[in-house]
Amino acid sequence: MAQAAAMAHIADLAEYVATSPSSYHAAASAAKRLDAAGFTALNENDAWSLGPGGYYVVRDGAVIAWVQPQGATATTGFHILGAHTDSPGFKLKPKPTTSSHGWWQAGVEVYGGPLLNSWLDRELVLAGRLVLRDGSVHLAKTEPILRIPQLAIHLDRQVNDGLTLDKQAHTHPIFGLGDAAEADILAVLAASAGVDPAQVAGYDILTAPAQPGEVFGVGKNFFASSRLDNLSSVHAGLIALADYARKPEGQHIAMLAAFDHEELGSESRSGACGPFLEELLQRIQASLGAGVEDTARALANSVCLSADAGHAVHPNYAERHDPANRPLVNGGPLLKINANQRYATDAVGAAAFAVWCEAAGVPYQEFVSNNRVPCGSTIGPLTATRIGIRTVDVGIPLLSMHSAREMCGVDDPWYLSKVARVFFEQ
Repeated sequence: MAQAAAMAHIADLAEYVATSPSSYHAAASAAKRLDAAGFTALNENDAWSLGPGGYYVVRDGAVIAWVQPQGATATTGFHILGAHTDSPGFKLKPKPTTSSHGWWQAGVEVYGGPLLNSWLDRELVLAGRLVLRDGSVHLAKTEPILRIPQLAIHLDRQVNDGLTLDKQAHTHPIFGLGDAAEADILAVLAASAGVDPAQVAGYDILTAPAQPGEVFGVGKNFFASSRLDNLSSVHAGLIALADYARKPEGQHIAMLAAFDHEELGSESRSGACGPFLEELLQRIQASLGAGVEDTARALANSVCLSADAGHAVHPNYAERHDPANRPLVNGGPLLKINANQRYATDAVGAAAFAVWCEAAGVPYQEFVSNNRVPCGSTIGPLTATRIGIRTVDVGIPLLSMHSAREMCGVDDPWYLSKVARVFFEQ
């Protein structure tokens, strides 16, 4: 039964990733799921009248959803699962169509920190949003039209001794053949969105791998897909929050905060360093009649579970990992710990996570970096610093993080969702 539930979760995760080739699509796809679960969409420009029930707000490529229980008061705390909707890749530049030696190419800029070599020789789509002259916003997604071709080994005999890619010269994908004057990548995007290309006044368009997610390995234990960092956490939070909304018996306001631009440092209006979460908390508390004293008490009674993918031990590079803490896929979600607060977990949060996992019947693993290999960071320390609430950093273990195609165990996303469900209620 457990294996069947995990496989059903993976199939649904694969579907969510397929419908979320950009952060804007991820937020829109989340909104559709929340609509189906009975949540009410709110517009930031409107006055809100809040009561018990589920609500959500989309801001650009970010979405925040919450369930307010019966009996919530001005001092009711929040249980917030934080995640992010963006992934490393390439973003379309201004004047995006180029031509070289009869090939049509797309001008792109590196977005975040992708493993560049993993994007070579893959069929890619373009996806994101188009903004028309009238201010309307339209999601766009092309068919697989792009590819970044690698140079043949016959023309680079030393390539297997070390591949070096120039980010400007070697990463522009091809998408067609013909006269340079006829090349127009924006026209292709406009057609995919069903809009007049002459009316396109702005765009945020990124590349995404076209290959769907797939379960593989002896015993079907593994799952490979693009954008597992960090749609695996967004999806787990969506599933848990929608399930909780059916019978919200907790004493806190349960919330999913899926931010954009984490891969760039989160410094945007829809990122974790921006005001999005703080503004929503203030509006919710205002609807409950909270004053300064009430707000301080509510935040003191709140916690954030920062869910972002982490690293499983790599069997070919075991020396890059801590010798005593070597998590495996399908061993449960990671509790991410760092002495320098690159992760926000402290002893109180670690103990709480252990209790939530036990209540969910889920194993968990501790992750800490090798001292010679500094770790990255997450939205956890940013949220803890900006909002001032206790934060615990967790996430599923991956191999090939920041690759165009990452890998996890089939059980871990389901485990994370089960823990999130307990977190929202307890």
